[in-house]
Amino acid sequence: KPKIAIIYFSAYGHVKTLAETIKASVEAAGGEPTVIVLSGEIAHEDGKNSAVSQDIIDSLPSYDGFLFGSPTRFGMISSVLKTFWDQTAGLWMGGKLVGKPAAFFTSTGTQGGGTETTPLTCVTQFTHHG
Repeated sequence: KPKIAIIYFSAYGHVKTLAETIKASVEAAGGEPTVIVLSGEIAHEDGKNSAVSQDIIDSLPSYDGFLFGSPTRFGMISSVLKTFWDQTAGLWMGGKLVGKPAAFFTSTGTQGGGTETTPLTCVTQFTHHG
């Protein structure tokens, strides 16, 4: 069974609903989904922010693929998902996610509210990680 991480941030519950449907679809296709919820940015005493614990970041290479979700913020991913990506710098430097497929899902509150551009803001991270 392929291990698939579904990693998302949901401000108002819409992306959460999408993630739940995606989880059921991964299960129906024979995959083993793990849902990782980014609940917000965590400020640390040293001035750095994080979106999840370092243990979760360290576990990412054990997955076979990824599905990322974020609400649209002015045509871009949320700052919470961007903070998550910033935490993966060590994985990027070590090439730990190279060759692992990834996809993106989003929800917007208005027609033309960024649904077409928000996924593009994840392409840079996907490309860097290989």
